[in-house]
Amino acid sequence: MKIIIAGAGEVGTHLAKLLSEENQDIVLMDANEENLNIPYHYEIMTTAGNPTSIADLRTVGVKGADIFIAVTPEESINMTACMLARNLGAEKTIARVTNNEYILPKNMEFFAKLGVDSLICPETLATTEIVNAMKTPWSRQWWELAGGKLILVCAKVRDNAPVVNKFLSELSKDEKIYHIVAIKRGNETIIPRGSDRILTDDILFFTTTPEHVNDIRIQAGKKMLEINRITIIGGSRIAMNVAEHLPSHIQIKMIEKSKEKSYRLAEKAGSNVMIINGDGRNTDFLIRENLKNCDAFIALTENSETNILACVTAKSLGVPKTVAEIENIDYIGMAEKLNIGTIINKKIIAASHIYRFLLDADVSNVKCMTIADAEVAELTARPNSKITRKPVKELNLPKDMTLGGKICKGKAEIIDGDMVIQAGDQVVVFCLNSAMHKIEDYFN
Repeated sequence: MKIIIAGAGEVGTHLAKLLSEENQDIVLMDANEENLNIPYHYEIMTTAGNPTSIADLRTVGVKGADIFIAVTPEESINMTACMLARNLGAEKTIARVTNNEYILPKNMEFFAKLGVDSLICPETLATTEIVNAMKTPWSRQWWELAGGKLILVCAKVRDNAPVVNKFLSELSKDEKIYHIVAIKRGNETIIPRGSDRILTDDILFFTTTPEHVNDIRIQAGKKMLEINRITIIGGSRIAMNVAEHLPSHIQIKMIEKSKEKSYRLAEKAGSNVMIINGDGRNTDFLIRENLKNCDAFIALTENSETNILACVTAKSLGVPKTVAEIENIDYIGMAEKLNIGTIINKKIIAASHIYRFLLDADVSNVKCMTIADAEVAELTARPNSKITRKPVKELNLPKDMTLGGKICKGKAEIIDGDMVIQAGDQVVVFCLNSAMHKIEDYFN
């Protein structure tokens, strides 16, 4: 498959690196040649070129492209590039946009006629993840899979957690209400087996069903927390989207540094949102605004360092739940070590959403884990595929891949070794980044 990616920023580069591991024919183009400094061990062809130039698109072979992806920071460039690419012969086009109005179902058909087959809005996806984080504030990350019938929840365990110091084989003796699909330990992500022991400060990734989410909270040693008061710093579009999508009973303080912007936000904000003009980096100011009495703190300024430090301050004042938008990927590891709760990165979210369009198997969803070198995918088992031929324990799955759960005839089930996957089952697969290409061998 030939894939052309226009835009060598963090989204485009991250996506190109993922796809290079799939042995795809990848071309990464950018108008700025300095952005094309890709490590030599990635099999990616780079070319300096303007994605809205017909001549440059022809030079990179857009006529023979299976997929053209435009993920530059400029929405108008992405839309124009996709329209040109489709009319010059690209089979399918995907554009990154910032206007969430474009992704409304009623507008998608209009853009498809113009040559833009799919639209991805990172801010909308980030909003969803933040709102989900407020539903289960004791967790680090929360994803609804298979239409909400299966849940992937991530939590850091302390020494008081019932699962600490237990082997996975001990846990599997109990009723199968959850499956630990991965362990993040330090800088390493482990796909665990029965002989692996859970240690204090491990970050565990559980798959479960909605009715057993509270059991996961108990196993992780977490307290129930109800969110009624939230402080947000940074009056960004994401911040306003989050305020709009949270339940109306939640009282929100939104702190914005710009006085002019504060007035504009106040005109749009709902009755449960108080806009405050001030500097969210100022600890004394946050104390005066009674930060210590809020249930959650969300840092959404344009500066990753500001968001990290603000969350550290909030934690030191006793705020139980913190969320930080960290757009500099290099800072994510540091933020995790500082025990910041939920980390949001629009670039990784966008790349994972696009990634699902590029796999040959019947994939309905793919998520790249922000805090782990891993992905979770939802796939449909095809008739006579390798995954359907034997019980799970006899499939000899690679060590960097595991099955978390499945949907069979509309019913969610947690995977165990004796289970046989049936053709048509929708299966949740968790794997390290290096193993995504192996999934297709089992499901095709």
